[in-house]
Amino acid sequence: MVIKEAVLRFLEYCELDKNLSQRTVKMYGYYLSFFQNWLIKNYQDENYEVEKIDENVIRAFRLFLSRDYKNPFKGQLKRQTQDYFLVALRSFFRYLIKQKLKVMSPEMIELGKQRDRTIKFLLPEELEKIFSSVDTSSIMGLRDRAILEVLFSTGLRVSELVSLNREQLNMELGEFGVIGKGGKARVVFLSKRAKEWLKKYLDKRNDPYYPLFIRYSGPKPKEGLTNEKLRLSVRSVERMIDKYRKKAGILFRIGPHVLRHSFATDLLSHGADLRSVQEMLGHKNISTTQIYTHVTNTRLREIHEKFHSGNKT
Repeated sequence: MVIKEAVLRFLEYCELDKNLSQRTVKMYGYYLSFFQNWLIKNYQDENYEVEKIDENVIRAFRLFLSRDYKNPFKGQLKRQTQDYFLVALRSFFRYLIKQKLKVMSPEMIELGKQRDRTIKFLLPEELEKIFSSVDTSSIMGLRDRAILEVLFSTGLRVSELVSLNREQLNMELGEFGVIGKGGKARVVFLSKRAKEWLKKYLDKRNDPYYPLFIRYSGPKPKEGLTNEKLRLSVRSVERMIDKYRKKAGILFRIGPHVLRHSFATDLLSHGADLRSVQEMLGHKNISTTQIYTHVTNTRLREIHEKFHSGNKT
């Protein structure tokens, strides 16, 4: 089967049979189209067949990503980004094997060894600086404070946050359900503070629109105001957080995901177990959640304080 047809069929399979999100299908499409174009250009064959792809082809592609390719906006690819292409290829070859095609085993595509990830999170005093930097005398300010509190209280991804509707909230119980990555459902919880600020914001709302967070600035659409036209965008939340980061005097750049990291760090440092945090974050594998343990291992700190000679007086 030629590469173009194989990629097209795989993407249709992801959408129809696997029921993956449009975003995931789009990303698979990007990585595999990139590989397809490289393959055709590198081997001068518009009808390159997937059965001809072997370890040598994959190795040449990996070397291209590592040494030669530079993203026009971000420059040389990080190792983690290179691995995204390989993960997509693995899934692609698993599909081809299901279709009884004689192609290389996906297990032959090894991911590059990753360095330990360093994560950014905010200390309690930094969080308070950001929260208190919001002027809550206007409805926009109340909305912004509610967003910050909800992100820190729930650990939501920003895409999950902006897709929320008012009817999803159970303010009495302080919880609601979300559908996260891969269609995985989970329940998240509101802290007392998050509930208070959400209530203050919603009490000021006198509009009929159902998104939980709406915009109050920007151009008015020609076809009139609708629920989706007024829904706050991911980019707007990112810009808003950066604005308050500057007001709070925090020097390093942060985005919504830093509040998610701060949520997990806060829970673990106060004694929550890793499995529970995994559930609340919506991580498929606990190995993803384990990136937080190196900043929250209080037992190691206690051992250091107890036994290191430099702590003796």
